[in-house]
Amino acid sequence: MKRALIDNWALFLGMMMLMVANGLLVTLLSIRGAGLGFTPLTISLMQACYPLGALIGTVTVPRYIAKVGHIRVFSALASLVSTAAIIHLLTNDPYSWSAMRFLAGICFPGLYVVTESWLNAKSENRIRAQVLSIYFIIQTLGPALGTAMVGFPDPTGNLMFGIVSVLMSLAIVPLLLSNNRAPEFEVPDRMTVGRLYKVSPMAVTGIVLMSIGVSAWFIALPLYALQQGFSAAQASGALVVAMFAAAVSQYPVGWISDHTDRRYVVIGLAAISALAALWMAVDTSPSRTVIGFAVIAAVTLPIYSILAAHANDQLTPAQVVPASGTMAFLLQLGQVFGMLLGPNMIAMFDGRGLQIMLVAIGVGVAMIAIARRVSSEAPEDTGEVVATGVIGMALPGMLQAQVLSDEDDETQN
Repeated sequence: MKRALIDNWALFLGMMMLMVANGLLVTLLSIRGAGLGFTPLTISLMQACYPLGALIGTVTVPRYIAKVGHIRVFSALASLVSTAAIIHLLTNDPYSWSAMRFLAGICFPGLYVVTESWLNAKSENRIRAQVLSIYFIIQTLGPALGTAMVGFPDPTGNLMFGIVSVLMSLAIVPLLLSNNRAPEFEVPDRMTVGRLYKVSPMAVTGIVLMSIGVSAWFIALPLYALQQGFSAAQASGALVVAMFAAAVSQYPVGWISDHTDRRYVVIGLAAISALAALWMAVDTSPSRTVIGFAVIAAVTLPIYSILAAHANDQLTPAQVVPASGTMAFLLQLGQVFGMLLGPNMIAMFDGRGLQIMLVAIGVGVAMIAIARRVSSEAPEDTGEVVATGVIGMALPGMLQAQVLSDEDDETQN
């Protein structure tokens, strides 16, 4: 662990600043947008521009990295997202905010791809798992810290946007000052959704459904809390609690999944999320908001990692990396719909619309897993669940995929 930190401190520090900035910005925009009088529909459309941009960024940015190199692309993208944050500060209309969210959606996946590919190339096999563990901590702790900063005093309303821009601008400094040379980069191969569906229908359908649910509560939770009478600091605090609960649950849930049929774990987690959402729908009192969403976060975020591991259990080592890109694409696709639906569901069904939506998604994922368990046996050879920070997930997940691929190669050899 110490060696991994020493060898890659610049990348880790830059990535931490990016994750903090992104977590701060996405929560700040929802809360500030509500304060400006944006309707839930307007906020959802604005936030949905981010995953729409990410769908483009995951395809186009790796090609630029292959052409002009890591440092130039990283510098250009960091400058663009820093500029986008400032434009949020200078304007207060949903059109410019939506355009900047779209731009950030294109840029952030590219920043993650640069960092992941650099870390992967610079990490020796014997410490790659340690690098991944540190990287996962950054993926989960960074957005949580950024979200917590929304509650800081900001009399002028400009401080938080300024911090976002500063963090994004500073993120490139450690990379430029590091004495590590940029690695060679090749654009990863792609696996079509249809090919992946033939390998694991549960992974494809489950990832789309669960990413809809996760992005819905992630975007809608601060707005829901505000409508429940929470202050801005309390609303962001509720989201921080949910994210920490999700981070803490990843490893024990992954351990359980590694020692039993993964589909049983998916069934259990999806059922718990449905029950927790139902509990919140029966009684919508504010006292249940923090506990209910913490439970939902703790059981929904790990599902992506388990579904990805279930798909990887049935893939050859050569298919793991391209399949990771496809699963990340499905994640972004689901997040588009989740961000569109989440804020708009809050007021429906007498203030229970968001909870009912989460109940339906939990039941749907559980039923899919049950159907697959009935129709097919579990793979004989399984790998390990690799914890993934779904919120702010690096795309296309090359580092996580490469760890799995290397482990499979070592097992076969």
